[in-house]
Amino acid sequence: MTTRRDLLKAGALVSAAAFVPRAAFAQGSTAEPRVFAPAVGNWRSFQITTTVEILKPAGQVQAWLPVASFSNPDWFRPGANSWTTNARTAKLVRDPHSGADMLHLVWAEGETAPKVDLVSRATTRDWSVDLSRPAKPAALSAEERHRNTAATDLIPTDGIVKATSDKIVAGKAAELEKVRAIFEWIVENTYRNAATRGCGIGDIAALLKSGDLGGKCADLNALFVGLVRAQGIPARDVYGLRVVPSRFGYKSLGANSEVVTKAQHCRAEVYLSEFGWTPMDPADVRKVVLEEPPGKLALDDPKVVAARKALFGAWEGNWFAYNTAHDVALPGFEGPRLGFLMYPQAVSAGGPLDCLDPDTFKYTIRAAEIAV
Repeated sequence: MTTRRDLLKAGALVSAAAFVPRAAFAQGSTAEPRVFAPAVGNWRSFQITTTVEILKPAGQVQAWLPVASFSNPDWFRPGANSWTTNARTAKLVRDPHSGADMLHLVWAEGETAPKVDLVSRATTRDWSVDLSRPAKPAALSAEERHRNTAATDLIPTDGIVKATSDKIVAGKAAELEKVRAIFEWIVENTYRNAATRGCGIGDIAALLKSGDLGGKCADLNALFVGLVRAQGIPARDVYGLRVVPSRFGYKSLGANSEVVTKAQHCRAEVYLSEFGWTPMDPADVRKVVLEEPPGKLALDDPKVVAARKALFGAWEGNWFAYNTAHDVALPGFEGPRLGFLMYPQAVSAGGPLDCLDPDTFKYTIRAAEIAV
């Protein structure tokens, strides 16, 4: 466990780091969008600070904070984690089933003000795959292919999911054609529902059976991933956090304040045999439709058209990745598995705290770009 003195020492090492000024957030949130066309860019480093406080502790309190266990050398490199806390124990742990890494804290019974400050770093960049030029990517191992085509508790690949996927790709033979057809189907047939709590649940069979294809990123991108997996093509959700504004001026596609407590977002990657892992984000196309000023844009609006084109094969590196985990078991807790791990989690004598209510289960996440 890192002591407060150790963290202060670490802070001294960062004193030369250049943090993004507040003005950058203001500019990013108001700039007129220009063509959204991310290309392979320079590496940028970010630091996020997560502060968790348990306001009404009862019995033994535990908490689990996600940290970056995801790595893709093309566009994301996880960095160091350090923390200060009054917990009795605090250590980095991994759920062996899902592969999710997290900081696990246990407070002594009777602790009246459980608290932790977690500082995490990572380096990322804009990423784009030229889908007009097939390459020779490294092949997936049998284990990787199985993991990224398998069904999960909330993402089945049979039943209504398989039937829907087969209908979408009917007449398509090539792998890329099938994936593009599924991407376009998501954009055309789903919608972003502003009333959905958090990022959604991601129960895709229930979503399809309801006939109401509204939700947020954990619903819409999970549906995309499930429909792709139903064709035997590897795909994965990548769960993370928007950390800074969009350099392209899209207010809806960036964090427009240094406080990013509610800026969670999941993206998707598909493994194409001729291109390797390829970034895609149909849910963000629907986010642009609903939220990009002046709001409720048509699909043929230039802002939507640009995002729709770019987000099939590219995305902007203004985002911090945690993991690709599903069916996550929290070490030290006998409760049900989580569909995914993207928010801080905590339990007390009364059971799990509501991770989507950071005012009651108090946590704050702040982000800054740093020079290292």
